[in-house]
Amino acid sequence: MFVMELTYTAPVEAVDEQMAAHIAWLDGYYASGTFLASGRKVPREGGVILAAGISRAEAERIAAEDPFTVAGVCTYRITEFIATKTSAALDPVRETLPS
Repeated sequence: MFVMELTYTAPVEAVDEQMAAHIAWLDGYYASGTFLASGRKVPREGGVILAAGISRAEAERIAAEDPFTVAGVCTYRITEFIATKTSAALDPVRETLPS
């Protein structure tokens, strides 16, 4: 599983210009089951996406195609973790430690 942390590198007004395209991009990954949760940081200096069922290379590719990245208004920090404990709602993406 991955925590994909966005940090804005441009004024919020420039980010907002890309928001509709970013939301459409998010919707596609929600539809595929890759994204589990997302939202803005508080204060509004970026966002966070929780993603599952992909490799690190796929996470990096997905981040690179975000309209925010393409427009140059954010950078990504991608952190992989093994989700060994989850809520019941996230049972399908619960992971086990490697042997």
